[in-house]
Order: sequence, then C-alpha cells, then structure tokens
Amino acid sequence: MTSSIDAVTRDWDGLTIPAAGTYALDVAHKRVGFVARHMMVSKVRGEFNEATATITVAEDPLQSSVVATIQAASVDTTQADRDAHLRSPEFLDAEKFPTLEFRSTGVKSRRGSEFVLTGELTIKDVTRPVELEVEFEGVGRSPFGQDIFGFSASTEIDREEFGLTWNVALETGGVLVSRKIKIEIEGEAVRQA
Repeated sequence: MTSSIDAVTRDWDGLTIPAAGTYALDVAHKRVGFVARHMMVSKVRGEFNEATATITVAEDPLQSSVVATIQAASVDTTQADRDAHLRSPEFLDAEKFPTLEFRSTGVKSRRGSEFVLTGELTIKDVTRPVELEVEFEGVGRSPFGQDIFGFSASTEIDREEFGLTWNVALETGGVLVSRKIKIEIEGEAVRQA
C-alpha cells in the first residue's frame, strides 16, 4: 500500500525528493542572510526580512528552476544607523532599486544531497552570474498537510562588481567593509495547489 507521502515524493539518484511541481518559499521558515568583514577584524551579519521565491521542480530534477525577489529596504543588521546606510544610495539605493533579483540558469548535481545552482543576480542595475552551493535538506509533510522540502544555499560575491563601492580606508591598512560578501540562505518550500 502506498502512503500519501509517497505520492508527493520520488526516488532520484539515491535521494527522496519532492514530486514535480511548483513550490513557494515559506516566508515563516526562511533566512536570507549575509556576512561581511568589518574593519578587517570581525564579521557583521545581517539578513533581508522580506523575500519571495518560486521553485519549479521539474520531472528531471536537473531542469528545475528558481526565481527569487528580495526587498532591499528589508535589510536588517539590528543596528538602525547601519541599516539606513545600507538602504542609502551609497549601498543598495533601496528607494531607486527596491528589489534584488535572482533567476536560475541551471542545476548541477555534485554528490549526494549537494548541488550547484547557477544563475544571475541583479543588485541595483547590475546583473552578474553567481553559483550557489545548495544542500537539499529533505522532504516531508507538515502537520497542516502541506508538502514541503528544505534547503540551504550559500555563495560569495564581490560587492564592488555590483556597484556597491562605498568604503573607508583604515589608518592601519585595509578597509572598513570587505569587498567579499558571503550570502547564506536557509528555507522551506511549500507545494502550491
């Protein structure tokens, strides 16, 4: 006898993965974060509180795709002055460019539950290719009857390539804010009816 969860999952390359279909990022179970080095000696972490994504899981999982939108003004580092600076024209210019956009261009299987998601990231009016290291975290059904799967992803970008060039040179050498920014994403995706 087939259980109801079997109807929405399938086996692929040794993994139990979600059935083909359209899934949306669960806004209550996501984190779109980033890490920057500050004054060359410490890390500052932040996140974007408002982000949406649609994940289309294809019959051939390697043909799946992702489209995501992040609200620039939702940046949150827990410091109001720093957040206001990040929203300003010196960084994200959230008033003129209200969203950051990601659109996938391909998926490659690496090993086990690890994948590489290639795509194009747009910040302000600059679009650059990026590769996200993705870990498929599993598939299941919530207590509310929703079919879900979990994932985490990360990449590193050079913010200056996106026109985010503001900085201050330090007397001791180096700069106030690192060029390299690590992006960290964790989430659950929910099957859409």
